[in-house]
Amino acid sequence: MTQHDPRVSLAQMRDHAREAVQLVQGKSRSQFMADRTLNLAVVRLLEVVGEAAARVPPPERDKYPQIPWAQIIGLRNRLIHGYDSVDLDILWQIMAQHLPALVAELDGII
Repeated sequence: MTQHDPRVSLAQMRDHAREAVQLVQGKSRSQFMADRTLNLAVVRLLEVVGEAAARVPPPERDKYPQIPWAQIIGLRNRLIHGYDSVDLDILWQIMAQHLPALVAELDGII
């Protein structure tokens, strides 16, 4: 198995989460729901956030208990394996309620 630098993975998490937040900035929920290209872009960005989180070794994750590691990785798995039943309402809630805080936490860590 390839060893990944946790700093790189943390930066990837932050950068992709920030990009997802920026993509929906100024959009309404209904605009988000109606824009297939935007939906696909957000799903892909969140998949990368989750994959990067999975690459952070558990001892490194333990240093940052404020990051919801299991939920982030679980979301990635759900998006990848449940690609045919993604709930856009849940994604919208994640984008609006959780992702900006995650970006801020990762900014503080990095």
